[in-house]
Amino acid sequence: QVQLVESGGGLMQAGDSLRLSCAASGRTFNPYTMGWFRQAQGKEREFVAAAIRSDTSTYYADSVKGRFAISRDNAKITVYLQMTNLKPEDTAVYYCAIGGPLFNIQDRRRYNYWGQGTQVTVSS
Repeated sequence: QVQLVESGGGLMQAGDSLRLSCAASGRTFNPYTMGWFRQAQGKEREFVAAAIRSDTSTYYADSVKGRFAISRDNAKITVYLQMTNLKPEDTAVYYCAIGGPLFNIQDRRRYNYWGQGTQVTVSS
């Protein structure tokens, strides 16, 4: 069994920066895909960013491109999400997830394991 534990959420102001972390444990492996999703109250969970193990490629939702940066430490099996210039519309519960190579990078079916989520609230 794999456990994912996110940390780093909080109450921020517009324009602030914040870094989320997610550490995987339970099995020793290096996930092919590590990513972040978010879910605002009353909305569907949406893709935010992902990083691929094999070629270090990264992918972003248009809404966060240029403001967020995903990185991973394969030795620690940890994925980070550096968020800058936060906006009120970034307010959501942020979930990390890991998965394989199947399905589109933004498709939740690609991801086999999910964290419990961490709340990020951005006030204007």
